[in-house]
Amino acid sequence: MNDPQFEVRDTGPQSGVREDGARPPLSRAKVLLLAVTCGAAVANIYYAQPLLPVISRALKISEGAGGLVVTASQIGYAISLALLVPLGDILERRRLVSALLGLSALALLGAAVAPSPGPLYAAVALVGVTSAVAQIVVPMAASLAADHERGSVVGTVMSGLLVGIMLARTAAGLLAQFGDWRLVFVFAAFVMVVLAIALRLVLRPVPPSESTPYPQLLRSVLTLVRTESLLRRRMGLAAVGMACFTVLWTASSFLLAGPSYGYGPAAIGLFGLAGVVGAAAAVAAGRFADRGRGRQVATGGLVVLTGSWGVLALAGAGGPGGLIALVGGIMMLNLAQQALLISHQSALYRRVPHARSRVTTALMVSAFAGSTVASALASALYPLVGWAGVCGLGAVIALIGAGIWALELLRPSPAEPLAGRPVTVDSRPATVRTA
Repeated sequence: MNDPQFEVRDTGPQSGVREDGARPPLSRAKVLLLAVTCGAAVANIYYAQPLLPVISRALKISEGAGGLVVTASQIGYAISLALLVPLGDILERRRLVSALLGLSALALLGAAVAPSPGPLYAAVALVGVTSAVAQIVVPMAASLAADHERGSVVGTVMSGLLVGIMLARTAAGLLAQFGDWRLVFVFAAFVMVVLAIALRLVLRPVPPSESTPYPQLLRSVLTLVRTESLLRRRMGLAAVGMACFTVLWTASSFLLAGPSYGYGPAAIGLFGLAGVVGAAAAVAAGRFADRGRGRQVATGGLVVLTGSWGVLALAGAGGPGGLIALVGGIMMLNLAQQALLISHQSALYRRVPHARSRVTTALMVSAFAGSTVASALASALYPLVGWAGVCGLGAVIALIGAGIWALELLRPSPAEPLAGRPVTVDSRPATVRTA
């Protein structure tokens, strides 16, 4: 018996579906717009990191209190991943994304004019909430793309996210040098407004895939986690990938500022440029996924991820050789992490096409949890075991991922699309129907 609450709506002409049922390919300009939106949105929670000393001095607070600016934005982002991203399955996504970009602009302006720490914490927390729009853009891009190009489109959009993360620190430092820290937030607000207008003018509407009450929508995320082994395993791998990513970027700051290198904050921030190589990996991984080679992408990603820690361990010696090892290891790890993430999203978007926003929520919450734990471990262990010990920690985490993937290879999870097959939500059977 079909339950209308779990019926994928007929998207019809307004969503761009042709009469033969196929979607037209997305133009390169539209894919680029989605990638820029994704990167600019996620960059909002990273701008403050290199500005913390400046903000602390300007507001006459301790460095510890200044650090709460980043903490507040991360808390807001985590809350939004769990509670806001699933709305992409039940609301028209173009309107939702544009509205969140507008709210983000207001929050960024609030941060720019904050007279004291309290209002600043509140403003950046709201910035964190609205920045999760990046994780709504990714499944929206998957819905807009034609079947034969979906992996490539998702890879390109995700490359924008990675570039946004890597370049946010550099951009903030340059803007603050010519003005002050408030100028950074004003600039970010202007970008949000421009992108909100552009999306409304350029993209067609993206109708919701379901008409489910919000509380039931959130419960269905847990149902998907419980019933889909593919999702559970990919969540574990996402946590592993982000944990390795965070261990690297947390500990490398200590290494580069220490006696082996002695770099200042500006020079340390430039090392983020080495991570941009992962953007190319995202596009290539998406194309391989479109050709049905997503498992090979995941296998290769885990091999490179594990091997990167051997290369990174050589960086502890310092000198030109250590510097080359550090840059090479950063490139390898970011390439692997991005390839893995594209593999996860391509597999899950194919498996549960009616719930792309919800599987994105599950995947990103797991990744964020891995990142949070890894950050705490790296910060605590570095003073005790140094760079070599932290690299050992990263290698152990990567090997855990290899174990999860070995289980998937030995006992593969169902990978065919779930549409049309019976599922159970809230203990009631329902059928997901394709349009």
